[in-house]
Amino acid sequence: MTLLSSKFAPLIPRLRRLSTAAATAAGEDPKLSRIADELLDLSPAELDDYAALLRLKLRLSLTSSAASGAAPGAAGDGAPGSAGAEEAAAAVKTAFDVKIEKYEAAAKIKIIKEVRAVTDLGLKEAKELVEKAPVVVRSGLPKEEAEALAAKLKTAGAAVALE
Repeated sequence: MTLLSSKFAPLIPRLRRLSTAAATAAGEDPKLSRIADELLDLSPAELDDYAALLRLKLRLSLTSSAASGAAPGAAGDGAPGSAGAEEAAAAVKTAFDVKIEKYEAAAKIKIIKEVRAVTDLGLKEAKELVEKAPVVVRSGLPKEEAEALAAKLKTAGAAVALE
């Protein structure tokens, strides 16, 4: 089971209840209700495929699913309880993004080499990524890996932020 389906699996029963309750509410858009019902009927593998397709169509990063995946589920929780907020806080604490804020021009080559070492990018892609600063180099990393990567980039001469 992949990360996306395992992450949203506990939310599916709650979403089904919300979908049923929303469909009975007055003024509900039947088209949106039908789409929500069809999404809830998808298997975990189909949900993963749909999520990847949606990210591609919206031109989002394919690696940002872990960090951004918890926020919509928590935001959709209209209950006054803080369970959704605690889930979102836990996701933020366990997944970090390493962002290059700025860099010294003299250290650009060292930074490009470090970016190439930690990503699967070629020389041209790594150079373009570094030149776009501020830019997220890696996202969804555990705290230890994110801090290690930030230390490497700081040593190379970049100003780095963990998000």
